Amino acid sequence: MDTDYESYELTKTEWQRFCVIAYVTVVLLCLLFYHSILFAAVCGTVVLLFRKRYSLYMAKKRKELLIVQFKDMLISVSASVAAGRHMREAMAEALDHLKDIYDDDSPLVEELDVMVRSIRENRDREEELLRSFASRSHVEDIKNFVDVYLICRTTGGDMQQVVNRAAEIICEKMDIERDVKMQTAQRQYEGAVITAIPIVLLFMLNLTSPDYIAPLYDTFQGRMIMTVSLAGMYLAWDMTMKLMDIEV
Repeated sequence: MDTDYESYELTKTEWQRFCVIAYVTVVLLCLLFYHSILFAAVCGTVVLLFRKRYSLYMAKKRKELLIVQFKDMLISVSASVAAGRHMREAMAEALDHLKDIYDDDSPLVEELDVMVRSIRENRDREEELLRSFASRSHVEDIKNFVDVYLICRTTGGDMQQVVNRAAEIICEKMDIERDVKMQTAQRQYEGAVITAIPIVLLFMLNLTSPDYIAPLYDTFQGRMIMTVSLAGMYLAWDMTMKLMDIEV
């Protein structure tokens, strides 16, 4: 398996679903701000420019899931090693444990499944498989754990103590990162609500007082105000998401 978790190749279904949802959203938003079906339909095609950004978003979500699953794997591996299992046996037991929790097509389940089969059928060394996985994951905690394990194998250290201690430290670090992300997620939600308020107000004014806001749609100055307002809301939302974003 040679998946690079820093990038994500969208499937045809994923890209089509994104285009449909994003196109409808943009069209409805442009209809609200410009009252022009033709202009809204043309503006909707801007979603085609967001393929790379959506791909990066999907890559980030997959990496976040990978980290959560890796924490569960660490707990299982630590328990197996403490019971006297070798790493290859601990990996097989971790795979069975993860399959009880996650779908078979989830990232770490697929990775472990390939590694366990490679060890059993091709007699591949778990050290090389783990090193490859750590390199492709682009996740510091995974790299750190694999480095500790490889050093321990090379120097002949106490495998049980080293693995258990490394798993404990990394799990604590992941818990702290999760708490921080929960706090920032609340701020992101608040930013999305603030961005949505002007849209809701404009929609209500269209329903209750269309004559009052008619100059915004019938004059050049009004169109410019609408354009600047829409652009400002998008930039404010985009900046909020970026400021609250935490690299994993």
